[in-house]
Amino acid sequence: MYRTIVCAIGTGPRGTAERILNRAAGLIDKDGSIFVIHALEAAPRYMAASLPENFETAAIENAEEKLALLCRQMKIPALVEVHAGSAARVLLTAAQEKKADLIILSTHVPDITDYIFGAVVDRVVRHAKCSVLVDRKPSAGQGPGRPAR
Repeated sequence: MYRTIVCAIGTGPRGTAERILNRAAGLIDKDGSIFVIHALEAAPRYMAASLPENFETAAIENAEEKLALLCRQMKIPALVEVHAGSAARVLLTAAQEKKADLIILSTHVPDITDYIFGAVVDRVVRHAKCSVLVDRKPSAGQGPGRPAR
């Protein structure tokens, strides 16, 4: 069992988020804490100039509301945090600050950007100072070589 679990919830299918949260709920100590962390990647510079001034703040608030609602609907007590920045860096920083003893995140079907820039999961697994559980179960309708919808 784990005292502090950081759950990385991205913008993928709801089933993936539910699976991650259910795993965390099953692995957490009675008095443990679950932190749901979402990273809001920065918009490319060429797009940033055309976005509204408060776009990032509104996007963070929107993501926090949706994730908090999901946790309430699933009856899983969790603290939700959304941060701007690179997903791997956000997760690793959160895990270190919260003294997490487990990070749970999921994979996706790799695309060309993973081969060029490296996958978030790869970075987290290599640099985490705690255990990492990688959920590899594809979502319904997703199989090898088929992108998530």
